[in-house]
Amino acid sequence: MNDCIFCKIINKEIPSKIVFENDKVIAFEDLAPVAPIHILIVPKKHLASAVDLNSEEDFEYVKEVYKAAKVIATEMEISESGFRIVNNCGEDGGQTVKHIHFHLIGGRKLEGMA
Repeated sequence: MNDCIFCKIINKEIPSKIVFENDKVIAFEDLAPVAPIHILIVPKKHLASAVDLNSEEDFEYVKEVYKAAKVIATEMEISESGFRIVNNCGEDGGQTVKHIHFHLIGGRKLEGMA
């Protein structure tokens, strides 16, 4: 997608502080963090949202997101204390970038959701 900010980050057209990358996903620091650790994990295949996951290949990207989250949480030393993984889906769900992505949030006690 020509105008997708995440695709531009994936293609290294926009600089970002990358903390993890493999052939399926890229992870980088959020520009507006809500916690001491706030990382965006983004599949390299452009899919607008979770409702656009249609094939086994698409679901493999989500599997890679969770594998990356485990590595990142371990490296950032929050795997034991805990963290949150959030995916906003659609406008009413709070999604502002139309490229599926997951927020890894931690580094402090998180309140709210059970």
